Amino acid sequence: MSAASTGSGSDPALPADLVEVGHVAEAFGVRGGLKIQPYSAQSEALLGSRAWWLRKGAEVRRIEVVDAKRHGAVVTVAFPGVSDRDQALAWKGWTVLVPRSQFPRLAEGEFYWVDLIGCELTGKDASDREVVLGTVSEVSDNGVHAILHVACVEPVAPGLPTQPLLDARGRQRETLVPFVDAYIRGVDLDAKRIDSDWPEGF
Repeated sequence: MSAASTGSGSDPALPADLVEVGHVAEAFGVRGGLKIQPYSAQSEALLGSRAWWLRKGAEVRRIEVVDAKRHGAVVTVAFPGVSDRDQALAWKGWTVLVPRSQFPRLAEGEFYWVDLIGCELTGKDASDREVVLGTVSEVSDNGVHAILHVACVEPVAPGLPTQPLLDARGRQRETLVPFVDAYIRGVDLDAKRIDSDWPEGF
């Protein structure tokens, strides 16, 4: 792994499709290794990319990836010129970004979380008709499966304009939907749509 360049977030050389996929969490061992904490249970984006961009504040550095390994829930890696624990700890807190175009292709039925964000979630109303329930704003992991954080809207038929569904304080409601086969019927990334059996009113 070798450092190629340092720049800022406005550097025209930076890929336009950079996605934040993790951060440097800790040193690994005593020989300058680092632990990278992925932002999801999927670490393929880190392991399959030829280069990472590391960012802290306005500073961005491009790192050519030579070797990265999965180690439990984290990814371990070594940086050039980093040979002891103190040097490794100097990287702690830097975020790791990877171009979306470098993400490896997943198996059928698998999805990168970043691709689910912004998708419209459909569900069922009391008459078992399909309605739009909201838009995925975030994806998290409870240790067993992914959870969709859905910004709720007033249920309407697909294709119609939506209005935010507000709580008693006037804030948009959120519902958490397990991303499991028991609730999710299909995902169409081209249409930015996730079809579910999640009931209206949740």
